[in-house]
Amino acid sequence: MVGVKLLLPIILMSVLTSYGQQLAEESCTVQILVPGLKGEPGEKGQKGAPGRPGRVGPAGETGHPGLKGQKGIMGRFGKVGPSGMKGVKGDMGDPGPRGPSGDPGVPCECTPMRKLIGEMDILVAQLSSELKFIKNAVAGIKETDSKVYLLVKEEKRYADAELYCQTRGGHLAMPKDEVANTAIAGYITEAGLSRVYIGIHDQQHEGVFTYADLSPMTTFSKWRKGEPNNAYDDEDCAEMVASGEWTDVACSPTMYFVCEFDKDSV
Repeated sequence: MVGVKLLLPIILMSVLTSYGQQLAEESCTVQILVPGLKGEPGEKGQKGAPGRPGRVGPAGETGHPGLKGQKGIMGRFGKVGPSGMKGVKGDMGDPGPRGPSGDPGVPCECTPMRKLIGEMDILVAQLSSELKFIKNAVAGIKETDSKVYLLVKEEKRYADAELYCQTRGGHLAMPKDEVANTAIAGYITEAGLSRVYIGIHDQQHEGVFTYADLSPMTTFSKWRKGEPNNAYDDEDCAEMVASGEWTDVACSPTMYFVCEFDKDSV
């Protein structure tokens, strides 16, 4: 028993000493964590799926109506368009009732009578044409120091209008200076017209305009801006509008025209 009592303090001291060393060793193994340097940025990730659509917002207020703009000024008269295609011939109408029989003719030599009637028809047609010409002349003319101008209110093609003037000793009007051009323009305006044929064309050489008497245009012209332009590749004649400007037009449409005569020959 004495031996046991002596050994207990020795064993207890050994255990305490061993536990103290263990604590000392564990305290030496404690690590302190320090943040490292900032790393390089990573690669951009893939685009995510689209999110769900948001709610529909409330409707906005109705705006006030704008003020009505002012009416613009009237534009210039356009050119006379090309002649339209000839229409389809209509169906023949129903035959009318048969007329009563005429009285029997008197026997005669018919050939001389028919010839006389034909000559009378030609004379009547000429007289009718001259009567129209006189009526136009009575309705009014325009004059300059050397020319007389007559506005003819019969719609004709360019060639027919020139022939009409020539058979009466003149030509389609050929304005060769500002005085003549102003006189013709005033004539058109007073008559309430917008355009007439005048004696200018390039039918012999495209782009080289001459007067109806084939004299060259060298000292005066009154083309509207952008004219002549030979639109549709078919504008070989000329018209004058009420402002006094010229435009090139096709020769096939019919319109009124102005004839010109020398005062010495009238």
